[in-house]
Amino acid sequence: MHTSVKRVLASKSSKKSSTQTTISRFFTSASDQSQPIDRPGINCQDRRHGGRGKKRLCDGGMSSEKRPKLSHNVEKEKDEECMLTPSTYKMTSPRASVSNATLTRLKDFSCPGNSEIRVSDQDVKMEVEPSNSGKAERSVMQQHKTIMKNSSSELVEEVKEEPTKIKQEISFSQFSKNTAIRKSSEEPGVPIRRTKTIYTPLEEQYMEIKKQHVDTVLCVECGYKYRFFGEDAEIAAKELNITCHLDHNFMTASIPTHRLFVHVRRLVSQGYKVGVVKQTETSAIKASSTNKSSLFTRQLHALYTKSTLVGEDVNPLLKLGDLEQAEDVVQDSGNNYLMCVSQSFDKQSKELTVGMVVVQPSIGDVMVDCFKDNMAHSELESRVLKIQPVEILVPSDLSETTERLLRNIALSSVQADDRIRIEKRESAMFEYPTAMRMIKDFYRDAPHPTVENQEKGSYTLCMGLESPVICCLGPVIQYLAEFKLDKILLCSSSFKRLSSDADHMLLSAAAMKNLEILCNQTTGSVKGSLLWVLDHTQTPFGKRLLRKWVSQPLKSVIDIHARQEAVAEMLCSESSVLSSLQSLLTRLPDLERGLCSIYHKKCSTQEFYLITSTLSRLSTELQALMPAIQSQLSSALLKHLLLDTPQLLSPAHNFLKVLDEKAAKMGNKTEMFVDLSEFPVIQKRKEEIQGVLSDIMEHRREVRLVLKNPSLDYTTVSGQQFLIEVKNSMSSIVPSDWVKINSTKVVGRYYTPFIVEKHRRLQQLREQLVIDCSHEWISFLQLFGDHYYILRKAVCHLATMDCLFSLAQVAKENNYCRPEVLEDKSQILIKAGKHPVITSLMGDQDQYVPNETHLEGDGKRVVIITGPNMGGKSSYIRQVALVTIMAQLGSFVPAREASVGIVDGIYVRMGASDNISRGRSTFMEELVEASDILARATSRSLVILDELGRGTSTHDGIAIAYATLESFIRDVKCLTLFVTHYPPLCELEHLYPQHVGNYHMAFLLNEPESTSDEEELPPEFITFLYQLTEGAAARSYGLNVARLAEIPESILRTAAFKSKELEALVNSRRNMVRLLSDAWSINNKETLLNWKKCSSP
Repeated sequence: MHTSVKRVLASKSSKKSSTQTTISRFFTSASDQSQPIDRPGINCQDRRHGGRGKKRLCDGGMSSEKRPKLSHNVEKEKDEECMLTPSTYKMTSPRASVSNATLTRLKDFSCPGNSEIRVSDQDVKMEVEPSNSGKAERSVMQQHKTIMKNSSSELVEEVKEEPTKIKQEISFSQFSKNTAIRKSSEEPGVPIRRTKTIYTPLEEQYMEIKKQHVDTVLCVECGYKYRFFGEDAEIAAKELNITCHLDHNFMTASIPTHRLFVHVRRLVSQGYKVGVVKQTETSAIKASSTNKSSLFTRQLHALYTKSTLVGEDVNPLLKLGDLEQAEDVVQDSGNNYLMCVSQSFDKQSKELTVGMVVVQPSIGDVMVDCFKDNMAHSELESRVLKIQPVEILVPSDLSETTERLLRNIALSSVQADDRIRIEKRESAMFEYPTAMRMIKDFYRDAPHPTVENQEKGSYTLCMGLESPVICCLGPVIQYLAEFKLDKILLCSSSFKRLSSDADHMLLSAAAMKNLEILCNQTTGSVKGSLLWVLDHTQTPFGKRLLRKWVSQPLKSVIDIHARQEAVAEMLCSESSVLSSLQSLLTRLPDLERGLCSIYHKKCSTQEFYLITSTLSRLSTELQALMPAIQSQLSSALLKHLLLDTPQLLSPAHNFLKVLDEKAAKMGNKTEMFVDLSEFPVIQKRKEEIQGVLSDIMEHRREVRLVLKNPSLDYTTVSGQQFLIEVKNSMSSIVPSDWVKINSTKVVGRYYTPFIVEKHRRLQQLREQLVIDCSHEWISFLQLFGDHYYILRKAVCHLATMDCLFSLAQVAKENNYCRPEVLEDKSQILIKAGKHPVITSLMGDQDQYVPNETHLEGDGKRVVIITGPNMGGKSSYIRQVALVTIMAQLGSFVPAREASVGIVDGIYVRMGASDNISRGRSTFMEELVEASDILARATSRSLVILDELGRGTSTHDGIAIAYATLESFIRDVKCLTLFVTHYPPLCELEHLYPQHVGNYHMAFLLNEPESTSDEEELPPEFITFLYQLTEGAAARSYGLNVARLAEIPESILRTAAFKSKELEALVNSRRNMVRLLSDAWSINNKETLLNWKKCSSP
């Protein structure tokens, strides 16, 4: 049968043959031409069209008279499966599942591991053999061995990897995720053989890369899409909501190339480490190489985590406003900090020392810290809450307590994309000798120092760091080196202390949470926090700087006054300079992040042009405002910021002149540079391309003579250049060695052998030009990176201006006053003060009741606040703390008048919550926080205690609260606001009348009408006045809150009766104690008679 079909097809082929030569002789070397033209396999074009059209069987070789067709896709196809053609054949399953009917028909068949290949007369045929035919099987195996010996080594390798001839015996196991292929055990007489799993070349390449990056989700570039394999595909399907199906041995899923940044960001936001694997070869260059039929080489191009989202793959340039409209794009958080933590415990001194390095690779911030911590890790917790990192690097042998703390903080967010990613590394990396060796190697192998010798300065700085910090810096260097972001650690000017007692106010972890400095406690969002009130910045880098200001208030009176003067001038000045400056800051791109992306050499041409053009424009416009700035502004801070910035931005002009605007915006690196004299490699490559183009244009003269058409010109169709169009009626004059590319009903399009050769050379040169331009582009970015420190300083000046404009706008909209900040006095004096957040939330209603505050270190420094529940006590004490913070960060405050002495720290004990993960009850948590405050507070601190001692019995709670408050009064001598419902604590005013004052939140009491039935006595009705008033409140009126909470009326009446009963019992006991005390002091008859008269009912 096969012989007859072959004979018929051969006869048909001979009838249709002509004298045209094949295109393959222009693309193959002499060694390739010796091989048979038709090899076992199916080409990409046949696979692409599937079963449509007629299929043509060729007789091993092609007739020399047949005119070949050259597909346009042959040269541009980048898919690895197409590049394997015609040397390999890859079976693909159209779907991951099979219908029940198909499974029923295939139930009695099996798929053997070893496939048989029958080759006869250079034909590849599919043969069907019964699985129980041992004799036929042995004969086939002998033929297979003979072929393997006689064929070339390349064909041997292809047959081993993917056989082109398989038995039509299929089992259900081939559709499962298990890659092993076994014979069906249901067939009698067939021996069970152990077979080797057959992987495709692409799968083998993926597995090789996956071995080196086991914890990474890999996106593999395959032509015009990115593919996921195995478990990575299942993760991608789950997180990206895309289809996952079985393909050969692995589950697979794919995404289009132009959507890579969207999907990478989604995976990273869910806590995964994502790797992008890209092709390192181009089609034209590969076609001319010796391994043209092999797989495209691929390498890991980039790695991404939450803290390392830097590069054009994840930060594509979007037009202003596009990011807000792209709903599926995961936007960057305000801070993408990477925090590394190490700790050491001294058994002799029983001290826990914590080292910390905090890096934000996307903007260049590097902060270090070393501190002593208690067993509750309150210091570490406060820093984590202040920084709010997205990723924490820890050793594998981290203590259980610390690991539990970090895990609780990481899981505190409701949404998974807001949670902190914790990366564990080998503990040996955190040892001092290993870390020091990594640091020395890093700075020794660093590139040549810049003009400011930044690298040398960084190494000198590292030598002065504490050993716990060194133990963190080494692992950070190694970790960032994996992402190619370690260069940011070379900049010594970016090394800062995370917490400095001399420069900034200390805010405890409890203070950050309870005062709602950066986010509210209800939803965790920024709205409802102090930062939300003050943030009216217009730039991303200004927003980040203001966040630092709010979390780190100043202690330097000089710096505070400088900010206040700048804000005051912005409010009062009528100069047009300030309005012009404010308009310059509107709609600016993220210059800080863009500069850092350029410094890492990971930016796109569009982003580079946007950043440099913006910097150049700002420099020019600020330079034009220089005369007005010098004459019209009086603030020293404003003058310093504005007069220095134009000079700092000047390097951007020179780099902008080199670029071609149109090419930069289009991302065309081949036309990027205007003057090629400084880029000889690109210039030479373009000259070679121009030479080839000239040869092709000169060849047109010969074509015109052959076709006898003096006006003939080349045609371009669908991107295919230099086509020669000939009408079909004139096809007889076309030489036989011309190659037919495509045709229509009217014309045919051809290539001459000369054009075929030159076009192939042109494609190679163009792709080589792209590679050369990419190399030159990296070198160009390296030159720009030498000016990174100067330009970053200029951007910091602009960020400071943005923050000052924001503070001025808040003060103007809310009618804030300028506070007086004193360095020598310890006091907080506020007249008509308001809570800034509640006032902003209430808007135009203006119903917030202002209150006075009078705290002096030498006078009454302790205020005991009592009053009814929900009377406004907690809001008042938060108000005092927030006004103090605002005053020390340089802002105006919500009050009629304020005078604040420098406070070195604010410590808060507020709220009631247990900590089950640490094994602490509610009362234990209260006492741990109180103990921490007692150990850290000084005479210049502000301490806020809200209802200490309520988590235990009345007597114990009163005793602990009394003793703690007395310690603050007598020993610590700090400014204290103490809220309580324990009346005995008010007696401290009598013991320390000069330093303690009793106050309560005012209210109106509406007594219920008396009734005959005492058990039906209704509770009192309270009207809150929210006004701080001198004197202590006798009761807390909790039943009023029970009514507001809609407790059933019957319960309220019973509770009111019981409250009266208990109150009467306590009062009688107090009277008895007072009478006995008076009786003990009686020493004469007259006094005894008076006592008896007073004590009689």
